[in-house]
Amino acid sequence: MKKKTKKLKILSMFLSITIIIGYTSFAIYKLVTQPTSTFIVSNGTVSQEESVKGYVVREEDLVEGERKTSIIKIKQDGEKIAKGDAIYRYVANNEVELERRISDLNVKIQEAMESSDNTFSSDKKILEEQIETEINNVYKSNELQKIKESKKNINIYIEKRARIVGEKSPAGSYIKQLIEEKSDYENELKSEGEYIVAPKSGIVSYRIDGLENVLVPTDFEKINKEFLESLNIKTDQTIATNDNTAKIINNYKCYIVFNSNSEEAKNTELKDTIKIKIQTEKEIKATVVNIIIEEDNSRTITLEIKNEVEGLIDYRKVSFEIIWWSKSGFRVPNSSITEINGITYVIRNRNGYTNKMAVKILNQNEDYSIIKAYTREELLAKGLSSAEIANLKTITLYDEIMLNATK
Repeated sequence: MKKKTKKLKILSMFLSITIIIGYTSFAIYKLVTQPTSTFIVSNGTVSQEESVKGYVVREEDLVEGERKTSIIKIKQDGEKIAKGDAIYRYVANNEVELERRISDLNVKIQEAMESSDNTFSSDKKILEEQIETEINNVYKSNELQKIKESKKNINIYIEKRARIVGEKSPAGSYIKQLIEEKSDYENELKSEGEYIVAPKSGIVSYRIDGLENVLVPTDFEKINKEFLESLNIKTDQTIATNDNTAKIINNYKCYIVFNSNSEEAKNTELKDTIKIKIQTEKEIKATVVNIIIEEDNSRTITLEIKNEVEGLIDYRKVSFEIIWWSKSGFRVPNSSITEINGITYVIRNRNGYTNKMAVKILNQNEDYSIIKAYTREELLAKGLSSAEIANLKTITLYDEIMLNATK
């Protein structure tokens, strides 16, 4: 009897071990083939983004004179300018010689003033203080326009001082003669050089690529996929500067034209507002102003932007990110969602007990979804009974839900 009982105990132990091993093996198999873990529900954002390449189209007017010689820039590249302001001037035929003569006269005028001691002390002191102030401004400033203004003021004060000395010193007639001679050369230089002024306000650019009269925002229907590809432009390449001409760019708005075959592009409509990211992580609002349906069913879309325009003046083709949509709320992995009879659920794990919770998907990308609980009316409309609805739990922040759940 004792032997029989002992055998039964051994058999029972063997069966128990076999069952445990079998269950463990099955659990390992399930974990490998369909791993189950948990995720804590939190507030988050889900978006759908796409990387594309776009062509910059803008209002830009070439500003050229009759000459084709080198130019002297008055306004620098990227500098704002008002209508009627001088942008640049062409180099005069005898400019080098005239500038040499003016420079020599400046030296002679300075020497003549230094040799004269009869300037009224008050006048001399005021002008020297003004000159000293402007010199200090030159050394302290890093802005090109302010430096140019200070240098201009210095020349004006020096000439005023020279005229005072010329009127009130024994050497006055000589200094006056030098000043008049210098003025003659300056007037000749001015008359010889052709000054080009801005026909409108905007931003000055010396970066000319020959597409200023090709990519124009007057007829976007002509700017299709085939046309853009025929331009053969390199992406993110800086436009080279030109030494013979300039252009004025509208700094309030520009356009970006791109082609896409994505579902989001196919579903977009005129006047839709989306967000884009160009070169930086800063998001910029853009409005859809034109859509061309291509033969391959892709879309060539024109966006209008009114921010960060100045950051694009050096480029004609850029890579950028489109944020087609963005939604915030309860964010969960797609692997936590299961569908039963047309209703989507997540499974909550609380202290080892699981509960099924019906949730509605508001937005979804490849990895995550933004969800919220169904209303009672929505669940009734989907065919659930009042009793079934009463047994469902409502999802809340920080719930622990299961991934790849089979329930």
